[in-house]
Amino acid sequence: MRAEPPPTADQPEVPTPGWRTPRKAARPPRRAPLTVDAIVDAALEIVDTEGLDALSMRRVAQKLDTGAASLYAHVANKEDLIELVLDRVSGEMSFPEPDPEHWGDQMQDGMRQVRDIYARHRDLAKANFGRIPTTPHSLEAMEGMLAILKAGGLPDKVIAWSADLIALYATSAAYEMGLRELREEQDPGWTERYFGQIGAFFASLPKERFPVSVSMLDALTQGDDNDRFGFGLDVIMLGMQAYADRMRANGEA
Repeated sequence: MRAEPPPTADQPEVPTPGWRTPRKAARPPRRAPLTVDAIVDAALEIVDTEGLDALSMRRVAQKLDTGAASLYAHVANKEDLIELVLDRVSGEMSFPEPDPEHWGDQMQDGMRQVRDIYARHRDLAKANFGRIPTTPHSLEAMEGMLAILKAGGLPDKVIAWSADLIALYATSAAYEMGLRELREEQDPGWTERYFGQIGAFFASLPKERFPVSVSMLDALTQGDDNDRFGFGLDVIMLGMQAYADRMRANGEA
């Protein structure tokens, strides 16, 4: 028997015969089970597209088409979620097998990697300030960095304290880069306008009140992110070596 075409808007539906068992309504497709990984995926996508301030348990729940209360069976609270997100990002980092002959280059390459990875996730880096590595991937990243410094033959004190300094420097640079990229995405042309306004502002400062700043205007505005970041890394590396040499000269290492 040929199937009847579905009724059009101006045609009434044909009633179901009494002897026919009514068809059950089609069930909606089952929602994918909620997992920690799915929650972290959603949270990181929000950060990548909207920034860290947009992240909330409610916002993640909306993205997953569920209720906020359902998230708490997998994640303790927003702080726990942020820690999971940071650990996921730390898992993107990798450090090479330490080479005593090239440990300095390895360290600088590693810190550029840390900066660039965090910057890809917009302003997420600010959530890492003041946070000591305790999660699996963050501990692995710390281990990789310490191993490279150890291969350089530096005293343990210099390694331990420099690790704090290097991580803070890379994280700060990543925050600035990521925040600018986020603003540029939200408002195309923002970067050029902002730096143009900053340059004009400093150029307009009264020389008699800010003589040094005005005289250094060219130097203050030179170099891009990579130039300045590389300079900072060089200063840190030279400082570590100089401090280690002084410790050895004083019999402290």
